[in-house]
Parts: sequence; C-alpha cells; structure tokens
Amino acid sequence: MKKIILFLFLFSTFNFLVQRTIGLWPKLSTSVYAANPSLTPTPTKEANKPTNTDIINDLKDRIASRVAELKLVEKRGLIGIVTDVSDTQISISDLQNNTRFIDVDELTKFSSPSAKGSFGISDVTKGSKIGVLGLYNKQSRRTLARFVDVLSLPKSVNGVISSKDEENFTLTVASENSRKTTVDIEKVTKTFSYTKEGGLIKSGFSKIKGNEHVIIVGFQDIKDKNKIIASRILVFPEIPKDPRIIIADPALSSNEDVTPSTGSGKKLTPITR
Repeated sequence: MKKIILFLFLFSTFNFLVQRTIGLWPKLSTSVYAANPSLTPTPTKEANKPTNTDIINDLKDRIASRVAELKLVEKRGLIGIVTDVSDTQISISDLQNNTRFIDVDELTKFSSPSAKGSFGISDVTKGSKIGVLGLYNKQSRRTLARFVDVLSLPKSVNGVISSKDEENFTLTVASENSRKTTVDIEKVTKTFSYTKEGGLIKSGFSKIKGNEHVIIVGFQDIKDKNKIIASRILVFPEIPKDPRIIIADPALSSNEDVTPSTGSGKKLTPITR
C-alpha cells in the first residue's frame, strides 16, 4: 500500500513539472528574443528574384542582338588562287583579283580530288585553286570557312597539231606565242570531227592528222603543268592554220606554199624587185 501511494505521489509531481514547463515555454521564448532582437526570426524572402518584366526585357535584348548578328553574317561561296596560307588563315585572290581572307577552325573540312589519304590545311599550297563555302561577315569582310575544296577545273587548248606520237598516244598542240601543249589521249577520250558537209561525226586518234585545227578540253596533269589529259577533242580539218602559229615540223603543214615547176624537174624562181 505504501508503494502505491509513493508511486502516485511521484507521478503527480512529474506531471505537474511537465505542465509547468510547457506553460512557461512561450513566455520564455518571447523574453529571449525580446532581450536579443538579432535572434528574432524573419520570414524567408527570395532576394533579387527577377520579375516577369525583367525576363521579357532580357529576352527582347537577346533576340535583337541575334537579329543584328544574323544581318551581318551570310552564307557565301568563293573561288580563287591561294596567295598565302597559315595554320588558321588562307588568303586568296578571287576571280576579280581581289584579296580575300579565309579563317578556318576545328569545324572546317578540307578535301582534294588528288588526295589519297587525309587532307588538311597543311596540305594547301600557294598557287592552288580552291573553292570555299562558309559564313561571310559583312563588317570584318572575312569568311569563316566550313568547306575548303581544292579544285581541278577543266582546261581548254585551241591550236594546231604540230606533232603526233602514235606509240605513246600523245599529241603536241601549238598555240599562239609559240606555246606547246602535250595532250595525252586516254581510253575515255572522246574525239569528234566537224566538216561543213558531214557536220559533227565521231572520229578517233588514228584519223587525226598534223596541222589540223583542234580544240581540246581536259584536265591538267598533276606531275606536268604543260600536259593535259584530254577528255574531249574536236577537230576542224577544213579550217586553215592560223599564220601566227608556227609548228615545229614543217613537213606536217599541208598549206605551205608550193613552188611551181617547169615540168623538166627544175623549179621556177619567182622574180622579185
């Protein structure tokens, strides 16, 4: 019986102390924060949070800047002869003899029809004819290249056949200013002949004769700048030789002046004063 009374007494005492403490806690908290205002809790607030107006204005500025940038840049293609080349820049002389500056970066792609392996800016040499496709900046007047291709454009020769090598299947064509061009005939070469009566007919290497007027279209030999690999040959047998063109072998000339004979084997010498 004494143990039960003692237990009830202790339990009542503990319950009283707990309720007392809970009742004093709000007042104690208020007094502590009142004594030290720096400890007073403040509601959380997002500082410098952008408003909808700020977001809209920033978007407008970005769009205006991008539009202005797009107006200064346009896609453009160029063709020219390389005059200078470095690790990041190529200078070319275009078809109007204007100097153009080409910038290259890690995205620029290079190609060449004669390249057997990888090809890059280090393989581009002075004097090469290249085609460039990239982004042209109107303000700086520079082009950021995206594609750089070494071009192998066809060449044409207009002249007279001065010699013919039937063993090696080559022709030597004489043009003005005593220029000689070696023409290599391949299996893919197409040869045609044009006459007033017959028109344009298919011909061949064996039918080509010396001193005939020809127009040849082909590609320059990489190893020999004075040699052309012919793709098309057009022969004009009825067109007389241009007197300004001097052929190497006079025996090939079919239009040379003939000295008349008396019939006795002696040639007449024209009288000149």
